[in-house]
Amino acid sequence: MPSQRYKLTIAYRGSRYHGWQAQPMIDTWTGVQPPAGEGIPTIQGELNKAITGVLRHPIHLVGSSRTDSGVHAKGQVAHFDTHLTRIPAEGLRRGINSALPPDILVRKVEPVHEYFDAILSTMRKRYQYCIWNATDRPVFANDLFWHRWHKLDGEVMAAAGAHLVGTHDFASFARPGHGRDNTVRTIYACDVSVRPPRAVIGVEGGGFLWNMVRIIVGTLVQVGIGRYKPDDIPAMLGARDRAAAGPTAPPHGLYLQWIRTKTDEQILQAYASRGQIERQPTL
Repeated sequence: MPSQRYKLTIAYRGSRYHGWQAQPMIDTWTGVQPPAGEGIPTIQGELNKAITGVLRHPIHLVGSSRTDSGVHAKGQVAHFDTHLTRIPAEGLRRGINSALPPDILVRKVEPVHEYFDAILSTMRKRYQYCIWNATDRPVFANDLFWHRWHKLDGEVMAAAGAHLVGTHDFASFARPGHGRDNTVRTIYACDVSVRPPRAVIGVEGGGFLWNMVRIIVGTLVQVGIGRYKPDDIPAMLGARDRAAAGPTAPPHGLYLQWIRTKTDEQILQAYASRGQIERQPTL
């Protein structure tokens, strides 16, 4: 039967989950034991169960970004295929949401071209990092902010962030063992807003290395409290050594804010340029 590919835009509070990627049960898991045959709690795992329950057939869910344990999202992107094409997109969205736990929400379901891929079609991503910059910790939202009581200087943090904008080798800002042969990445924006008690760091790029945003945040916080100067950033980049940059910020303040993907026309052009399909004049 003919199938349809759907693009999902998803929001979630990652506090209870072991990241995005579905994973089997592991010996070191100390949380609530999942039902027999299920893996440890993950966002992808919960979505797989919900979508499969609504469609009543197995699906293969592909996510754009593998967020880590404790990381949140406002606009994660994923796709899956189904032959049940008569279900309206909004009806499908509501059905999936009714089967999901309250800390995961499918914000949008869109039919897309068969060549759309949540990973390969991604063009840009933006992350936000939220800091609670006050003497007392945010007791009712301690899993949503990184508490830092030292007063942060937003102006010098923004000046430091400006050095990161552009195409650079970010080896110093990647967790060892990242597994990437190429550590060159392009950052389009790195902005800082400090309005006590909240401080928000935004980083937009074409792609990121393992823990890259959290290391950027940890480094900018060190600038904000006076342990580094903005002009130290170029030397950190040039060192290509993890030890040259600042500490890694904890995961619970990080949010995947949005993901920009290629249009159907751009996707078809890319496939046609590689000779994988004949160029189609219209969709």
